Amino acid sequence: MTLSIIDWLIMLVYFTFVLGIGFALKRYMRTSNDFFLAGRSIPAWVCGLAFISANLGAQEVIGMGASGAKYGINTSHFYWIGAIPAMIFVGIFMMPFYYGSKARSVPEYLRLRFDEKTRAVNAFSFAIMTVLSSGISMYAMALLIQTLGLFHGIIPDQYIFHVSIFLSAIIVLVYIFLGGLTSAIYNEVLQFFLIVAGFAPLVWIGLRNVGGWQGIKHTLPAAMTHSWRGMAHANTNTLGVEWVGLAMGLGFVLSFGYWCTDFLVIQRAMAADSEVSARRVPLIAAIPKMFFPFLVILPGLIAVSVTSKVVTPEQATLSGTHTAGIHASATTIPNVETEHSQPHGIVPQKTNPINGQPVMDSNGQPVYNYDLAIPVLLLHYFPTGILGLGLTALLASFMSGMAGNVTAFNTVWTYDIYQAYINKKATDAHYLWMGRMATIGGILLSIVAAYAATNFNNIMDALQLVFSFVNAPLFATFLLGMFWKRTTGHGAFTGLISGTAAALLHHGLTIPSDATPGIHGGWISVLHHYPSDMAQNFWTAIFAFSVNLVVTVVVSLMTRPREEQELVGLVYSLTPKPVEHHLEWYQKPSTLAYLVLGMLIILNLVFA
Repeated sequence: MTLSIIDWLIMLVYFTFVLGIGFALKRYMRTSNDFFLAGRSIPAWVCGLAFISANLGAQEVIGMGASGAKYGINTSHFYWIGAIPAMIFVGIFMMPFYYGSKARSVPEYLRLRFDEKTRAVNAFSFAIMTVLSSGISMYAMALLIQTLGLFHGIIPDQYIFHVSIFLSAIIVLVYIFLGGLTSAIYNEVLQFFLIVAGFAPLVWIGLRNVGGWQGIKHTLPAAMTHSWRGMAHANTNTLGVEWVGLAMGLGFVLSFGYWCTDFLVIQRAMAADSEVSARRVPLIAAIPKMFFPFLVILPGLIAVSVTSKVVTPEQATLSGTHTAGIHASATTIPNVETEHSQPHGIVPQKTNPINGQPVMDSNGQPVYNYDLAIPVLLLHYFPTGILGLGLTALLASFMSGMAGNVTAFNTVWTYDIYQAYINKKATDAHYLWMGRMATIGGILLSIVAAYAATNFNNIMDALQLVFSFVNAPLFATFLLGMFWKRTTGHGAFTGLISGTAAALLHHGLTIPSDATPGIHGGWISVLHHYPSDMAQNFWTAIFAFSVNLVVTVVVSLMTRPREEQELVGLVYSLTPKPVEHHLEWYQKPSTLAYLVLGMLIILNLVFA
C-alpha cells in the first residue's frame, strides 16, 4: 500500500492539532483540580461529546467492527441494550450523587458512602482495569500501523509492531502530561468529529457495493442480520447466549456496571459547569451513541459480505509484510457460500504479530483476525486522499481510548492511592506533580498490557472480560449502597472481594469452545464450555454480581449501619432531589431522557 502526500498531510495535521492542544493548555494547569477535573468549567455539550468519545476508542471502533463481522447485527445489543438504558439512569439518578458530593473520583465516593477499605479495593482494581483498557487500545493501534505498512521501508518489518506501540505511547503521554483532563476532553471532541467524517463515507461506499442492507441480508445468515431472532437459545444465535444471559449479563450487570461506576466516563460529566449540566451530559451523549452501530458495526458486516474470493496483490500484501496476516501474493478469501461455520469475507487470517506465525484454534483450524475488518475495508474501498481521512479517524479512536483511560488512571492513583495511603499531607503542587508522574507510569503499564492483548482475535472479547471482573461486582456494591441505607462498609468490602473471587473462579472453571486453557479461561479445570468468549463474559459478570449482592446483604445485616445523618447526599432516599422548578419542560433532563428512550424502542423494533 502506498499513501500519497495528501494522506500523510492529513495525518500530520491531526497529530499537530493533538499536541498543540496540550501545549496551549499547559499554562492553565495551575492546580490539581485543573489537571484532574478541568476546573469543573466545561459546557455540557462539550462534556457530552467527550463522554461518548472517551468510550469511542479503539475498543469501540475496531472492537465493535470486529464483533459486527464475528457476531453480526447482534452486536447492536452493546448499544441498544448495553449502553443507552444505563446512560439514562446515570443522568437521572447517579450524577446528583457524584456531582453533589464533590467527590473527585468514583473510589472517593465509595469512601464517603462506606469506608476506606472499600475505596481501596475499588481504587486498585480500577487502576488495573484502566491500564488494561489503555493497553488494548495501544495494541489495536500498533496492529493497524503494522497491517497498513505505514513504516514499511523505513523500519524493518519485524520491528514495526514494537515501534508503533512506543510511538503511540509517546504522543498520548505528551498531550496528557501537558494539559491533563482538559486536553483529553478537547481532543476527544476533535476525535469524535474525525471518526464521524472518516467512517460515514466508508459505510456509504460499502453499502453501495454490497447492495445495501438488503444485499447484506441476502448474503449473510439470518442470525447475523436480526438482533433478536434466535435469542431463545444459546445455540440459535451468533453471540452464543440466550436472552436471559443477554438481558442480565449485558443489559443489566455489565452495562450499568460500566456506565454507572467507570470513572473514565463519569470524570467527563463531573467536569461540567453545573449539576444540571452534569445530568444532561450522559443524556446528550446517548443520542449519537444509539446511532453509532451504523458507523462501527455495519462496516464489520460489510467486510464479511464482500464475496470476492481473490484480493488484489496491493490489498493482499499491505506493503508485503507477512506479520500483518495477509500474504505477499494474491490470497484466497473463504467465500460465504463455502464456509459452513461463519462467513469471513475479506477478513484475513490471524498471525502472531510478534513472530508472524499463523494462529490456529484447538481443532487446528485457522483463526480469523476480525480486529482487521475495518482496516481491510478501508483499503478495499477508499482511494488515495480519502484513505488518509479514514486512517486518521482510526488513529483518532485509538488516541481517544488511550487518553481517556490514562487520565482516569492518573486521577485515581493520585487521589485514591497516593494521597490516601502514601502521602496524605503534601501540597497541591506536589499532587499535580504526582499526577504527571502517574501519567508516565500509566503509559508504561499500558505498554505491558498491549502485548497481553495479542492473545485475542477480537479486542471486544478481551475488554468485556476485564469489565466482568471489575465493573460487574462493583455495580452490586453501588446499587445496594445508593438504594439501601442499611448497607454497611464491612458488607460492601466483603461483597467486593467475594464478587471478584467468584468472577475469577467462574473464569477458571469455564472456557469458550475451540479455546485452549489459559487467558481465555479453564486455567483451574474445565467444567463447562460456552459457545463463545462473549457468552462466557456475560455469565462471568452475572456470577460476580450475584455473589457480591448476596454476600453484601448478609454481612450488612450482621454488622452495624451508619447513622442516617451521615448518609445525606450519599443515599437516594436521604438526598434532596435536584431542583428543576426554574427550568422549562424542554430544559429538564427527564424530558431528554424520555426522548432518548422512545428512540431506543423504535430502533430495537426496526432491527428485531
